Amino acid sequence: MASTFDPARLIARLEHGALAIAAAVACIDPDDASWRPDPVSWSVLEIVCHLADEESADFRTRTLMTLEDPEADWPPIDPQGWAIERDYQSKNLQEQLDRFLALRRESIMMLRSLTGPDWSRTHTHPVLGSATAGQMLACWCAHDALHLRQLSRRLYQLAQRDGGGVSLDYAGTW
Repeated sequence: MASTFDPARLIARLEHGALAIAAAVACIDPDDASWRPDPVSWSVLEIVCHLADEESADFRTRTLMTLEDPEADWPPIDPQGWAIERDYQSKNLQEQLDRFLALRRESIMMLRSLTGPDWSRTHTHPVLGSATAGQMLACWCAHDALHLRQLSRRLYQLAQRDGGGVSLDYAGTW
């Protein structure tokens, strides 16, 4: 199936994705925000902190840099390291969600204020390879979807935990 790049739809999807993330997080009791199903998985709180940091330091920055000066080096990011260094687990869920939503609103305003952006401008990363600004915009949307899936998984896992180990097969298979 052939498709056409549609930045307006992607920007709208970013706007709606933030609302979906907020709705998923609204289902989380504050006492459960920092719960992890295992030592290596992120809690809901860590996911939201990550989304806020990625909003300002990764996708927005790298997309705009690719549009403005694709030859410029992208600033380094360390999502896994940030979770520890920035002590995500000690943060307040509502404050971090509010931070993410405010940053996303800023991103939407910036993207909508662009005049005639050339979404085909390409940045070549020494490790990741080449990516167009349009590809970065689409990846930004996909990143939301991946974390929505992760948040949904935490809700399922909380039902498992709070169900006392009963089978959840009746609900359907994960």
